[in-house]
Amino acid sequence: MPFTALNSRIVEARIGPGQRMFSQRGAMLAYRGEVSFTPNIQGGQGGIGSMIGRRVANEATPLMTVEVPQGINGQGGAPIATVMFGHGGHHVHVVDLTGETLYVEADRLLAFDGSLQQGTMFMGSQGGVMGMVRGQVTGQGLFTTTLKGVGSAAVMAHGGVIELPITPQRPVHVDPQAYVAHRGDVRNKLSTALGWRDMVGRGSGEAFQLELSGQGTVYVQASEEKL
Repeated sequence: MPFTALNSRIVEARIGPGQRMFSQRGAMLAYRGEVSFTPNIQGGQGGIGSMIGRRVANEATPLMTVEVPQGINGQGGAPIATVMFGHGGHHVHVVDLTGETLYVEADRLLAFDGSLQQGTMFMGSQGGVMGMVRGQVTGQGLFTTTLKGVGSAAVMAHGGVIELPITPQRPVHVDPQAYVAHRGDVRNKLSTALGWRDMVGRGSGEAFQLELSGQGTVYVQASEEKL
């Protein structure tokens, strides 16, 4: 179920009978139609294993299950319900997946399709030890949330998001604090540009860069501020 951007900070989802999606608790702003909202304790589509993984990984941002019950018929082929999502006045960016995996911090996930498989990934598995260091430098911890399959996810950021393609010939370097998410077959590592100017406090302050290589897309926010 695709999202429609109503403005830079609010998206709308159309949900039909028997369909479901997941959102952060408190992210629903308004809705039309017959919709139920229930706390989700099973880690989205990942089931109990995902729930345990998210809690161990400290990625346990509370979720709500948003669904339209079976047996309610729309009129004239119109969508049965529409739900508007936003949170904290943050900018919202929609990512459409066609089978790839999206890697994103749980607190940046506003809402996502119930068809997507949710899980967690240890940062050390993408970039080894430097992957773990990256998590600490960015303040995002040692684990990240994954969404895999066909569907859409709405992620939050400060100041809007740009999409940068990653190719084997052209890796992308990103300020770790500006990193939002990435998707595809991508490796990441943290590099440092510390020199004598940084040591004496006369450098630019850009001591670390996140290098992403492979084939995919990285999402970068127009700010170095965390949510």
